[in-house]
Amino acid sequence: MSPAHPEQGSLRSRVPIDLDRLATRLNGAVAWILRSPFHGLLSRGLMLITVTGRRSGRRYQIPVGYQHAGTAITVLVSKPGRKRWWRNYRSAAPVELLVRGERLRGEARVVPADTPEFRDAVEATLQRMPWLARQFGVAYRRGARLDDAQWHTVAGQAAVVRIALDPD
Repeated sequence: MSPAHPEQGSLRSRVPIDLDRLATRLNGAVAWILRSPFHGLLSRGLMLITVTGRRSGRRYQIPVGYQHAGTAITVLVSKPGRKRWWRNYRSAAPVELLVRGERLRGEARVVPADTPEFRDAVEATLQRMPWLARQFGVAYRRGARLDDAQWHTVAGQAAVVRIALDPD
């Protein structure tokens, strides 16, 4: 039996999954796991960031993907227009983290999109997870470099937050 409207194709082939919206719906469950003894299931790539609202003073714990290198943690924020938490770090500010079951403190700041530091953070993330490039509206092959047009697209679809960890 053929579909009534074969030219439409399946919903799966027409509408890409918006990983960002899916992840937002799962935030509560993911945060619970990251706080639990089972955090190892997710904590290699996800951490909890505690953000204090710059106007409200309210504290929020949000699961985010991260990369840890030395004394710094980098967070690549997809769809930044949909999110507000990262805006608290346009000027450097203190932050608390739960990384692999360990509570850490540091100072977070947004990395300007027109800097080599921004490019390095994006490249490092895409090298590790090339499939994530779709979230930023570009095609990517591991080992390849993004061209100028792709960089322009990514800069409009991403924000980078760099966290310098306290030495304690």
